[in-house]
Amino acid sequence: MKRFLSLLAVVVLSLTLIPSALAVNEDVEGTIVIYTSMYPFAIELMDAAIAAEFPNLTPGNNGSFFYYKGTSALITQIYGEMGPDRDQPIGGDIFMVAEPAFSLEMKEYGYLESFEVENAEEVLRFEYDPEGYWYPVRTLNMVLVYNPEMVDTWAERGVTIPKTFYDFAFDPSLKGYICMSDPETSGTAYASICALIGKYGEEYLDGLHNNSIMREGGSSAIAKLQTGECACIMILEESILKYIDDEAKNGNTVTNLEIIYPEDGVILIPSTIMVVNDQYALNANSEAAVAVAQWLLTPDAQQLILKGYMHAVRSDMTDVPKGSIDTNRLIEMDMGVNWENAYHNREQILNLWAEKVTR
Repeated sequence: MKRFLSLLAVVVLSLTLIPSALAVNEDVEGTIVIYTSMYPFAIELMDAAIAAEFPNLTPGNNGSFFYYKGTSALITQIYGEMGPDRDQPIGGDIFMVAEPAFSLEMKEYGYLESFEVENAEEVLRFEYDPEGYWYPVRTLNMVLVYNPEMVDTWAERGVTIPKTFYDFAFDPSLKGYICMSDPETSGTAYASICALIGKYGEEYLDGLHNNSIMREGGSSAIAKLQTGECACIMILEESILKYIDDEAKNGNTVTNLEIIYPEDGVILIPSTIMVVNDQYALNANSEAAVAVAQWLLTPDAQQLILKGYMHAVRSDMTDVPKGSIDTNRLIEMDMGVNWENAYHNREQILNLWAEKVTR
């Protein structure tokens, strides 16, 4: 009887240990590199989480799983690695690039590995490739921002703070006082221009030109708004949310920045995740890359997306980035981007930008 009880205790102990042993993906091994345009502070969060979740996986970029560049610069680098015939291997195993149109392109070139996300139709808020070649992984939101401390000052000068993207380009009182990133160097700015041309036609670019738009991004655009050089800027919501939260952590309350969620629609950019197949990835480790990609779409990983001031892509998550508004409400407000058009007419659209805006 004692021997039976001892054996039973061993079995019970073993069963108790199994779940914890399987909670971490210890069987996922090898090296991977993730090409991404996520901001470095978000990469730090992800690096630590991936290392904990996949303890036997080796980070392939100087101790990091991620290789960072801005979207346009990263896409240009990938083109270079692919070679002129688009048939050479590249250094990345996973792509997390801001502009979804790039996913369509890489699928067409045959560089991607198809994989499955369990219950994708039920849990994902945004469109994904029906064959499993790409999925949304983080949602960026292009908005307008103004300085509420200077509203009266601008009014005295005859300048009206816009409530819409339309007024941003077409209200002549804003001439010389608006700013956005350059679509030739910013993937999210390019996506936004595609959306605005889709809604208002090529005349939107004429409006930006006539209103003498400045081309600045990030901290430079924020500074112009705070100093009064600009009355309104077009910028990613996450940049403002992070700035305000960082200042709050330092004991400073920001009162000279406020987000406008335009009445004619926000521009959501559901940036995708893609796995490079073994034929074209130098590490040839698509099995591990798929495991990481699938994990990045879990609730735990999506919480890190929220901490990075981006919106989660899972429909079963109600949390939003700190300081933002309900994601489902934003989806209802979304202007939409024709990603097929953004892909197939990239050169034409950028040429229009150059001809009409920077001429």
